[in-house]
Amino acid sequence: MNDLTEAVHLSDPMSALEPVPNFACDVCASLGKQREEARKKGDLTTVTDCNVEIRRHPHGGRRRSS
Repeated sequence: MNDLTEAVHLSDPMSALEPVPNFACDVCASLGKQREEARKKGDLTTVTDCNVEIRRHPHGGRRRSS
């Protein structure tokens, strides 16, 4: 039988590495700047939203032209 008196140690989900924006990409660069501004203001919801967008943004090896 397992000893259930030992402490359980959980990892902090916020300690995961943030995605690194590709600053050669206009969209990623903008999201990276927006994320840093939000972090300075303490707006962690926007920081998280920017991280999700950076992770999901496709690059395909080329930059989109306007």
